[in-house]
Amino acid sequence: MSDPTTQTNYLQAATTHVAFDWTVDFRKQIISGSATHTVEIKESGVKEVSFDTADLDLHGVQVDGNDSAYELKARHVVMGSALHVPLPAGLRVGATVKVKVSYATTEACTALQWLDKEQTQGKTFPYLFSQCQPIYARALAPIQDTPSVKITYSASVSCVLPVLLSAIRQSPPSDGPAHDGKEIGKDVVTYTYEQASRAPVPIPSYLIAIACGDVRYKPFPPPDGKTWKSGIWAEPAMIDAAYWEFSADTNDFLAAEEAIVTPYRFGVYDLLVLPPSFPYGGMENACLTFLTPTLLTGDRTLVDVVVHELTHSWFGNGVTHAHASHFWLNEGWTTYIERVLQEKLHSPAHRGFSFLIGSKALTDALKGYQDRPKYQRLMIDFERGEDPDDAYSSIPYEKGANLILHLERTVGGLDVFLPYVKDYVSTFLGKSITTEQWKAHLFGYYEKHGGPDKIKALESVDWEAWLHGEGTTLPVDMQYDMSLADKAYVLAERWDKARETSDIAQLDFKASDLKDFDSNQKIVFLERLQSYPPLPASHLKHLAVLYDLSETTNAEIRLRFYEVVLSDGDGESSAATHFAPEAAKWVVGDDGTGVIKGRMKFCRPVFKAVAKVDKKLAVKTFDGSKTAFHPIARKLIEKDLGIA
Repeated sequence: MSDPTTQTNYLQAATTHVAFDWTVDFRKQIISGSATHTVEIKESGVKEVSFDTADLDLHGVQVDGNDSAYELKARHVVMGSALHVPLPAGLRVGATVKVKVSYATTEACTALQWLDKEQTQGKTFPYLFSQCQPIYARALAPIQDTPSVKITYSASVSCVLPVLLSAIRQSPPSDGPAHDGKEIGKDVVTYTYEQASRAPVPIPSYLIAIACGDVRYKPFPPPDGKTWKSGIWAEPAMIDAAYWEFSADTNDFLAAEEAIVTPYRFGVYDLLVLPPSFPYGGMENACLTFLTPTLLTGDRTLVDVVVHELTHSWFGNGVTHAHASHFWLNEGWTTYIERVLQEKLHSPAHRGFSFLIGSKALTDALKGYQDRPKYQRLMIDFERGEDPDDAYSSIPYEKGANLILHLERTVGGLDVFLPYVKDYVSTFLGKSITTEQWKAHLFGYYEKHGGPDKIKALESVDWEAWLHGEGTTLPVDMQYDMSLADKAYVLAERWDKARETSDIAQLDFKASDLKDFDSNQKIVFLERLQSYPPLPASHLKHLAVLYDLSETTNAEIRLRFYEVVLSDGDGESSAATHFAPEAAKWVVGDDGTGVIKGRMKFCRPVFKAVAKVDKKLAVKTFDGSKTAFHPIARKLIEKDLGIA
């Protein structure tokens, strides 16, 4: 089946390279310029090529340097407007055509978020960043917006602020003076990038990314014997903290990944810490991972998010899902390999602990889709024009990772499985594949490297249940190493048993209960506590004060705390009623920090939990700050609150 989210004829004529020529205008809040496509003919005699667009202002089209007619079709609510461009007659398979589209973005662009200077860390200059996954690249440029089409790209971008792209910078150099020594915010500098200068791996359109702002760069220490380079970008006020947070581990993570998969192919691996409205924990844009500032805890407890994002360099950026129905191939594989790295870098217990933490998110997501069981499936058959964001959850990550873990155990363990992983990546690197292609390769590999016994083992897997099954449980009762969870479980059980003690002064708990817990153990403690019936309000208020849970700067812990205290009902004396205003203020930055929690992992569940207690409060709080959230997050929160 072809991609159900694109209106292009990519099976007949497909882009292989795009050259962007852009000017970023902060006053008008638009990007204007052109996209020049090198189009390869896939079907002889094809009469036109089509591109996806969404709310673009088209200025003209040229084919091989000559002005051309074009047709912009009616707008589809999800897929946007298809741009049809006639091609010269008589083209044969393998021929190439240059198609240049001149255009500008508009204020309706869902791929871009323009921030006023007050919304940045430095509060001196405005900021711009993009988010093109899953199907928003068409709002940034006319393009064949499907992961089935993988391209290389180059770009020339003029702006009064430093420009970053998901490609390798050609000029000015990253380690030179900021903004090429010109006055930031006033003088225009042209930045040039080549995505393929040292990276022969083409990428899907959703990995095209741009960020513009008052940013600085600090390179990480060069890794011994490696050809790739890495470093960190952030606003000046944040660069030292960001460098400290990530410099100690990033190169080690990347080297460890190379050891268990294949060499890193993209030449540069930089990190960019974005302003708080970035809607994800990270985004694996080629050469330049975008990161949320919620990871800057000052103790490096959340740096493992980088392991997930850099793992996408192989699983997603390298081997790419063909379209949204196979999205789990990106996220399931990435989550699985991320946890293999936890074992290699730390211990098998840490790997099991990560799966345990993920199991709570998976259960919550599966329960959340009980009214739409189709989205509980690992492989989703999307209807044409269906919004893939409606299915965005932990399911492709966690259910997918558990399927791969189950396969690892089925064929004989990690030592038997990792050679297959190397072969999988080597076979499909640079390609877009379906679940069926993945499965065929899996069986083919073990037929060669294991024989009838391995094939029999793989045939014992309930493939239908794993790939198409619905419901709130996995097809197999997965068991994980629980050793790191024991202390957290014991403490949660003590709190559960203490519910009968009405006098708080008689409770035998101390602040030092959590002294030897790392951040993940604190998370598991709170998640385990949530699995019990809600504690009395008096106990929950005591818990908050005793362990400083209302004050922690670790957003992962803060989220679980609010999920615990907002679950005890909405009576006047309930903990939920007491903590709902605090939780709402935390999300929108009205808690003294002035920093919104734009990451959807935090803002969506907290808004939903607050709405169950006091919907008017949730809606009012969101309405007062909605422009600070990214358009993607804003759209989904509005759906969550029933105000879309």
